[in-house]
Amino acid sequence: MGLKDFIKPELIKMELESQDKEGVIKELIKLLKGQDYITDEKSVFQSAMEREQKSTTGIGNGIAIPHVKSKAVKKPAIVFGRSKKGINFQSLDKKPSYLFFLIAAPEKSKDQHLKLLAKLSRMLVHEDFREALLQVSTPEGLREVIVVRENSFK
Repeated sequence: MGLKDFIKPELIKMELESQDKEGVIKELIKLLKGQDYITDEKSVFQSAMEREQKSTTGIGNGIAIPHVKSKAVKKPAIVFGRSKKGINFQSLDKKPSYLFFLIAAPEKSKDQHLKLLAKLSRMLVHEDFREALLQVSTPEGLREVIVVRENSFK
């Protein structure tokens, strides 16, 4: 299974309203709840924040990939959000984050979320890919950018 199987247009928010890390995570989790991927927003949020306390998922280059495994997650998903203004996500490079990928996986899933995380991280190394994600204007277009890039890696 590829990223295309987990990134759906209904799980993409082209402009986040949040101004901080907690707000971003809550906003992305709300998309999961709205599409019935989770049973309990608070539980998923708490698990995500516990993960963030271990080490930031703001990996630098304007990217944050918060990830969570929780019994409140019904099925794996990737939620995307973007902020054109940038948000302080306590990133490793101390710079604002603009692109956010929340990976959510059921508690009993094996390493699926880690494989997705690794694949995303490899793709996001490329500046032209990050720039395309910043420039695209629709959720469908954004998903297409990801699918095309993923297919070029095969």
